[in-house]
Amino acid sequence: MHHNITAPAPPPPSFNGNSTGGHVHHHTLAHTAFYWGKNAVFLFSGWPGKSSGMYALALVVVFMLAVLVEFFTHSKLVPAGSNRVAKGFFQTGIYGLRVGLAYMVMLSVVSYNVGVFIAAMIGHAAGFAIFGFAFKN
Repeated sequence: MHHNITAPAPPPPSFNGNSTGGHVHHHTLAHTAFYWGKNAVFLFSGWPGKSSGMYALALVVVFMLAVLVEFFTHSKLVPAGSNRVAKGFFQTGIYGLRVGLAYMVMLSVVSYNVGVFIAAMIGHAAGFAIFGFAFKN
């Protein structure tokens, strides 16, 4: 006579840095839909946190990052007559910087905080108005 009895599988091991095997619970602010409020975390762990002043500073940082993205997108920073190889390396560096800044703005926006989203949109619009439109006409 053969009995097919299976025991439930144990839970996977936890990699939380706690050598005692206990569970450590961290409360994070992870949202999957847009929300209003100053209690946000984006770009860096714990920043801006729950402080209104730090939240305002964070919005200014996102705004300025978006303006910088537009600056690097629309500015011609290489002088005419430069060495072709040097010009290529310089333009590649500027491109890498622009993409890195754009990703920082994008990572801020995926915090789903409406204030961050608005700061990014206004920053990109202001940057385009200054560098992409106003100085080209």
